Amino acid sequence: MSDLSSVTRPGEHGILAPAARLDRWLLIVLTALLATCAIRYLDRHGFGATGVAVLAGAAALGVAYATRGLLRDHAWWPTVWVSAMVVLWGVLTAAAPSFAWCAVPVAFAVLQVLPFSWAVGVVVAMTLLLTAAWQRISDGFDPVQVVGPIGVALVTVLAYRALELESRARQRAQAQLGALAERTRLSREIHDSVGQGLSSINLLLQAAERAWDQQPDAARAHVRTAAATARDGLDEVRRVVRDLAPAELTEDRDGEALQQALRQTAGEAVPGLEVTVRIHGTPIAVSPQIAAALVRTARGALANVREHAAASRAVVTLTYQFDEVVLDVRDDGRGFDPDQIGPRGNRGRGLAGLRARAVDLGGHATVESAPGEGTTVSVSFPIHPEVA
Repeated sequence: MSDLSSVTRPGEHGILAPAARLDRWLLIVLTALLATCAIRYLDRHGFGATGVAVLAGAAALGVAYATRGLLRDHAWWPTVWVSAMVVLWGVLTAAAPSFAWCAVPVAFAVLQVLPFSWAVGVVVAMTLLLTAAWQRISDGFDPVQVVGPIGVALVTVLAYRALELESRARQRAQAQLGALAERTRLSREIHDSVGQGLSSINLLLQAAERAWDQQPDAARAHVRTAAATARDGLDEVRRVVRDLAPAELTEDRDGEALQQALRQTAGEAVPGLEVTVRIHGTPIAVSPQIAAALVRTARGALANVREHAAASRAVVTLTYQFDEVVLDVRDDGRGFDPDQIGPRGNRGRGLAGLRARAVDLGGHATVESAPGEGTTVSVSFPIHPEVA
């Protein structure tokens, strides 16, 4: 199931629609079958007027089959195309039963394009035509030649149907696991930041209440600390909400929405901080999960620049390579020693979350910094991750 594409093309609704890599092999198989059947027909019937017509029909079927990708962006084209293939094959088989074997790649094309119920009907009709054609060149009636092909066709279609249902169930399970992982991440962030802040506010206000009459100065200090903690908690809530995947990234077809989100993030980073966004390579669409992770990484890195770096300039670079997309956030701030940051520090928590987010999506993250030399945060993700 790992070679199935996760995206089907417009107008394709069959149980084999996700198997985009199948197209090339079907054309190769059909070409080989057409050539073999043509040679067999000429060997037995000679090169007469009928032979010329049969060869022309075989050539027409092969050329027409190769036009599949001609109008792949039009939803109506696959149905028109596969209908033409079935008709061409039927006419050719009726004229020369030897070409009945070409039904195999044509039937697989039917399974890619047509919905399951329609595909079953068409494949059964093709099998009946195939059986009738073979009966014409057979001596006597053989029930095996009728029942056998129909049974094989039905079993094949039903087997692929079972594989399709299993694949969909697996995809649903993966989606549910992804949603569970996201909920776990959000609950962890809320517990570790907002929850702890609210707990601290509660304790501070209780202490202020107890000291309100006898120690008014201490009570006011507790209230001021609680107010500051509340402001920090509000900022944290905004950060958690902001880190959710922007809706526009789920419909990004050419990578433009991702670039726009990065530019918006850069524009909102820090008042007075010069942030430049650079795009290298040929932009293409990446999955919404990876696009959201890139935006979150940029936001987190720029937040660290705002809080810790004392930088005057930062550069956000998105690079599209052959098999991966890389995001670099470089600042000219004071820098730090990554090995000296404890797990409870703000940077330590942010960097740990950055690395965990990258690993969850099959990527990796690195941080390069030194005191006085600025900081570079880099994260990379595969453009075409393996489908589990």
